[in-house]
Amino acid sequence: MPSHTTFKPIMTSLAESPTVPSFSRAVPITRRTFDEVIVPTYAPSSIIPVRAKGLDVWDQENRQYLDFGAGIAVTSLGHCHPEVVKALQQQAEKLWHVSNGYTNEPVLQLASALVATTFADRAFFCNSGAEANEAALKMARKYADSFGHSHKKRIVSCVNAFHGRTLFTVSVGGQPKYTEGFGPLPPELTHIEFNNIDAARAVIDSGVCAVIVEPIQGEGGVTPATPDYLRVLRELCDQQGALLIFDEVQCGMGRTGELFAYMGYGVIPDVLTCAKALGNGYPIGAMLTTDKVAAAFSVGTHGTTYGGNPLAASVALKVLNIINSPHFLHRVQQASDNFMVALQGLQREYPQILGELRGKGLLVGIELTRAYKGRAKEITRAAEEQGLMILIAGPDVLRFAPALIVSDEQIQEAAKRLGYALAKIAKA
Repeated sequence: MPSHTTFKPIMTSLAESPTVPSFSRAVPITRRTFDEVIVPTYAPSSIIPVRAKGLDVWDQENRQYLDFGAGIAVTSLGHCHPEVVKALQQQAEKLWHVSNGYTNEPVLQLASALVATTFADRAFFCNSGAEANEAALKMARKYADSFGHSHKKRIVSCVNAFHGRTLFTVSVGGQPKYTEGFGPLPPELTHIEFNNIDAARAVIDSGVCAVIVEPIQGEGGVTPATPDYLRVLRELCDQQGALLIFDEVQCGMGRTGELFAYMGYGVIPDVLTCAKALGNGYPIGAMLTTDKVAAAFSVGTHGTTYGGNPLAASVALKVLNIINSPHFLHRVQQASDNFMVALQGLQREYPQILGELRGKGLLVGIELTRAYKGRAKEITRAAEEQGLMILIAGPDVLRFAPALIVSDEQIQEAAKRLGYALAKIAKA
């Protein structure tokens, strides 16, 4: 054994344990702390937000930012929405967790509400969009097997899709940059070009158990599916006995001006997954499906420790009840129209930087021109310097997903701050 090797002594009693450091407000927490103690899977901004209300965020220096990213389309009712806070506080005084050996009132109320307002008959709850998609994909294979079609294992998805970060979901996603170094990857996966009907017809055959698609590709560039594309996917799945799965983790829960995007397309999936805005920041995911498909699962075939806990379910039920009203959803459409007009004005002012504008509702993307390709992150940092928080969707697309409660005044202010950032970029 090398002489320089040392070992930490084993503690034999509490009396021998070192004093646990107390991280009070007196201990400086900076961006450097992240680099010292967090596994380096992210490259966060230099600012550290400490409090927020609505679309306003303040950092450690008490500088205000206008949040047009909503935590990647999560805080759709804004930060610290008073009714959502109240729902969480009330449930926190009652019951936090009981495990899946029992059930609880909030989760049954939430499931009943989702079933009543969608195509679904059944709901499964988990902690994230990745988990919801994992459940949907596992169920698709189990569904085929339960009908004696053990040969139906193949899953079809789209290039540049994003369905989560588990090994299964990231492999289904079809973005090699997220799978490099993690092989061998799960087999029987086929990726096709998004919105390419001919490509879909060429691969969806009797060996396919499921097709999974985002009605609006979020991470892949904020690209909406065409109505014809989704209709053809539905027809092909019906013909081949495959399940059609809509991943609405990012575009669901009012983001498009409909409660779920499928409602605006008029194409009904067999399975729908959602998360993000469902909890407005409190972790929860859901998989919705029909009685027939849900029967593929039985006791013990799938599960989760925290999924559907009373705290998350109480928050999600309040969020659902607020968003799912004609008045609220109409306002989302109105805000979308106003935001598009504001962005079109910036397009005209900075045609050398801003290219195609696309999206639905309040999930919007602007592709950068060829001269500025690869500089989306640089522009978000410039916007941040002007007090505006926005997102990217790959290196070439600026992404906007403000809270659905955004006001017209906030839309104009965001456009003004983005204009300042673009002016700085153009001058540089």
